[in-house]
Amino acid sequence: MTAPTDKHTSATSTGAGASRPAAISKDVIARLIGALRGTGPVVTTSAPATGIELAGVPTSTAENVSAAFAAARKSQQAWAALSPRERAKPFLRLHDLVIANDGLIDIVQAETGKSRNSAFEETLDVAGLALYYGRHAAKFLASRKRAGAIPLATQARELRQPKGVIGIISPWNYPLSLGVCDLIPALLAGNAVVHKPDTQTVLTALRARELLIEAGLPAELWQIVLGEPDTVGQPIIDHADHICFTGSTDAGRKIAEAAARRLIGCTLELGGKNPMLVLDDADLDKAAKGAARACFSTTGQLCLSTERLYVAGAVYDEFVQKLVAQTRALRLGKGTAFDYDIGTLTSQRQFDNVVRHVEDARAHGATVLAGGRPRPDLGPYFYEPTILEGVTPDMEVYSNETFGPVVSVYRVADDQEAIRLANDTDFGLNASIWTSRTARGRRIAEQIRCGTVNINEGYGSAYASNDAPMGGMKASGQGRRHGEHGILEYTELQTIASQHVVGFDPPPGVSTEQNAKILAGTYRLMKLFRVK
Repeated sequence: MTAPTDKHTSATSTGAGASRPAAISKDVIARLIGALRGTGPVVTTSAPATGIELAGVPTSTAENVSAAFAAARKSQQAWAALSPRERAKPFLRLHDLVIANDGLIDIVQAETGKSRNSAFEETLDVAGLALYYGRHAAKFLASRKRAGAIPLATQARELRQPKGVIGIISPWNYPLSLGVCDLIPALLAGNAVVHKPDTQTVLTALRARELLIEAGLPAELWQIVLGEPDTVGQPIIDHADHICFTGSTDAGRKIAEAAARRLIGCTLELGGKNPMLVLDDADLDKAAKGAARACFSTTGQLCLSTERLYVAGAVYDEFVQKLVAQTRALRLGKGTAFDYDIGTLTSQRQFDNVVRHVEDARAHGATVLAGGRPRPDLGPYFYEPTILEGVTPDMEVYSNETFGPVVSVYRVADDQEAIRLANDTDFGLNASIWTSRTARGRRIAEQIRCGTVNINEGYGSAYASNDAPMGGMKASGQGRRHGEHGILEYTELQTIASQHVVGFDPPPGVSTEQNAKILAGTYRLMKLFRVK
């Protein structure tokens, strides 16, 4: 492929004046902030799409964190005493409240700068998971009969007990999905939660909390604290009975080490450098459209986003031409209408990271096939969806997560080369395979070292399957969200076993030696009749 001229690299712009920017009234902001436990310094947040100030939010101190855990722990005991079916009622109501609440979408947009459709998808995610766990939690948490030591004489049951108070640290990129969707199973398992959302997106968390309280959740069960890791991070770990964290791999390692010192569990979803494989029998039109969405949705600020594209040599040129066309057609914009595809990056840090990766690649010989430039005419952090060709291992973008609207494309000779390159990374979060033969796709998927692999979809088919576990391998995390695994993460296993008629002590008049022979004979019979 040859580099297109500059006049062809821009995605379409819209939304600069077509619809009002997402805005939140001062009264709503004041009401939401009033629910914060914070006596620390006030931090000002701004709308990424415009740079306009959003809110001044009080941060928390270590003492505020301690008080939040004390209040949560006190309320947790009564909550845990309820049956799972009783605990499920607020979450079934939350489903309806979230779907009907356009104001929640406004807040997500205002704080993140993402498109209306991407913000809407977050509300669907929360609604769907609330309904799923609301209907299935009682089944997942039910006690289970287990085979006892001696048939009939030993009765054993497995119970799931809540851990107590869960510390949840959630990121800014999907503030609704990655905060509330972890909180739902934690609460339904009988726990309370102390939640530290990212400061930039605290209003989203506070509004979601309001809705869940409106749905019937006791207010003290969900405590929100705010602040930098140096101030509130360690106090959260010091008080929590389990930690749930979504963020960078470096931060995840530190949290895992701190949790290990206290012998508490942690659930971690961390970074990714996600591959997509386009095989020689793929429907190229569908693959190009799917790739554009998988690479650039939420401006690439999604842990599941595709950043590496491995394309079979036989279809490489045709596929890349189609992908470039799809990418150039994406509409950049802002506002509350559904009239654009891609919003803005959320912070100066993310913007700088994208610029550094693209310029480093250019300087080392990579070719920009589409995008590759900021759009200050739209806002301070806008950057065009970008496709790079000719990326080599000496470039920063080759192996490091960009977390922005940048994808690198590579020509591969065959399936085995694609599999090898897809696995040639420290990360293992998500992957995508495009083929007209699902069986072929499944065979390849089984060889990809990622927690989720999608066939003929970028990430949605796996992530939106609420009954299936979702999480990372290797440096992309540990533990799983969603499904039975996602709620059992927040429970402690307990076995209660009772003995009847026959015990392990020798019966009266039977010596220890004779008793040993009786027990050995019993075990032989159990093997013969396949009792164990």
